[in-house]
Amino acid sequence: MVTEVFTRKYCDPHAVREEKVEASEVIQFAWDGAVREVDACGECFKEHEARLEPLVDYSRPVKKRRVTKKSSPASAEDAGNGDDAADSDSE
Repeated sequence: MVTEVFTRKYCDPHAVREEKVEASEVIQFAWDGAVREVDACGECFKEHEARLEPLVDYSRPVKKRRVTKKSSPASAEDAGNGDDAADSDSE
């Protein structure tokens, strides 16, 4: 016999006021040099985003997007032929 167990997460800001509201989001914040997470309902999550700026890790440099260069096969072949000609000249 298999029994499924469902655990509900409740909104922590509402739990402080002794209300049980089901949580659907996670709020991240920094506290004492560590990143902490709090379960929150959609309403509290929107309120948190409106009041505070999003948590960003400034300790690491921001990665730049790679720009892929489209090279045609003909130009790759020309570059290969030029290398062969340079090798034959040096001999």
